[in-house]
Amino acid sequence: MRKLVLIRHGQSLWNLENRFTGWTDVDLTEQGLREAEHGAGLLLEQGFTFDVAHTSLLKRAVRTLWRVQDVMDLMWLPVFKTWRLNERHYGALQGLNKAETAKKYGDEQVFVWRRSFDTPPPELDQDDDRFPGNDPRYASLAPEDLPRCESLSLTIDRTMPYWFDTVAPQVRAGKRVLIVAHGNSLRGLVKFLDGMSDEEITTLNIPTGLPLVYELNDDLTPIRHYYLGDPEEAARAAEAVANQAKGR
Repeated sequence: MRKLVLIRHGQSLWNLENRFTGWTDVDLTEQGLREAEHGAGLLLEQGFTFDVAHTSLLKRAVRTLWRVQDVMDLMWLPVFKTWRLNERHYGALQGLNKAETAKKYGDEQVFVWRRSFDTPPPELDQDDDRFPGNDPRYASLAPEDLPRCESLSLTIDRTMPYWFDTVAPQVRAGKRVLIVAHGNSLRGLVKFLDGMSDEEITTLNIPTGLPLVYELNDDLTPIRHYYLGDPEEAARAAEAVANQAKGR
C-alpha cells in the first residue's frame, strides 16, 4: 500500500477579504498559518513523514508547506514547485470582492463562474498587469500555457500532466509524497483519483489546512481516503468552504 497526502493551503488575506484570488500572489493570514501548523500536528500525531513535497509558485501554498515542514522538522525535504499546481486563474475577476461582483452580475452568474465545470470567467487583456505573461516567474512558459482565465476543466487539463509525468512515478517508486496546493488544482487530482464525474466535482469542497490522505494500490487506484483529525471538524471546514464559494 502507498500513501499520498494532499493539503489545501490555509486561509489567505484575500480569502478573509472575500476576493477572487486565482494566480494573484497573496499571503496567508495568521489563521492560515495556524491552520498549516494544525495540519502538521495531525500528521505528526499519526506518525507520517515524507520523502518529497510538491507545491505551486504561489506564496500562500509555499508558506503553508514551509510551516508543515517546520513543525514536522522536515526543512531538508526536497521540494518541487510548479505553475501546474497553481490555483485556477480567475481572469478579470481577480481582486474583485465576491459580494460586490454578485450584486453587479447576479448571484447565479457569479456562482456559474466559480463552480461550473467548463464555464470560464471573463478573460484578461494581455496588457493587464494581472496577466501571467507580465510576471517573471512565468517567463519560461510557452505563450499557449499563459492563461487569461480558466474554467475548472482547463485547470485540470494543465494540472494532470504533472501528476502523470512527475508525481505518479514518485509514488510508484515508493516515495512518501506530500502535495500542498490550492482548492481547484487539488480538486482536479481528487476527480481523477476517485473517478468523479464532471458534475460531482463541482460540489466537492476541500477544507483548508486539513491533510487528506489517500491509500493507494500499487497501480495507484485508491483503496480509501480520509481527512486526519475529527470528522466533524472536517465537515465544518468543508461547509465553510462551500459558504465561501457562494460569497457568504
